[in-house]
Amino acid sequence: MAIGVYPGSFDPLTIAHLAVADAAFDTLGLDRLDLAISYAALGKEHLDDASVQRRLDGIRDATADRPWLEVVVVRARLIVDIADGYDVVVMGADKWSQVIDPLWYDDEDARDAALARLPRVAVAPRAGHRVPPELELAVPEGLEHVSASAVRAGRTGWAAPAAVERSHR
Repeated sequence: MAIGVYPGSFDPLTIAHLAVADAAFDTLGLDRLDLAISYAALGKEHLDDASVQRRLDGIRDATADRPWLEVVVVRARLIVDIADGYDVVVMGADKWSQVIDPLWYDDEDARDAALARLPRVAVAPRAGHRVPPELELAVPEGLEHVSASAVRAGRTGWAAPAAVERSHR
């Protein structure tokens, strides 16, 4: 059984998140893909139990038609730790840029050691970020500009409908 993980805050879940999950499932030979939400993601605010539960409920509502897609909460903060034990890790090109940036590590050797621990990597294109061709996950065109921050700023057409409805209750 091949299992992948797609870490993120999914605040809220967007149509691009769903397209990336669909592409990963369809093209990577996965039996299951876990959307992994961290209580304390690097560069993001720490989440309390109520906000995590609201987000989880919204994501589960929005993904109910994808039985292969699970939602998990993790305490790990680093992609390499979240991906431990999985066959594939899926991420956007913006996150990949952070993963390979030595500034997030003690030094380049630490970065290289972390990269060596990753399972197979699949990277979805994002505007303004380069993706190595051997890592690129083919997703439908036109989604590279979709972002959760734009949804939070009012671009609600980019939200996964059930997720945004639930998160505003």
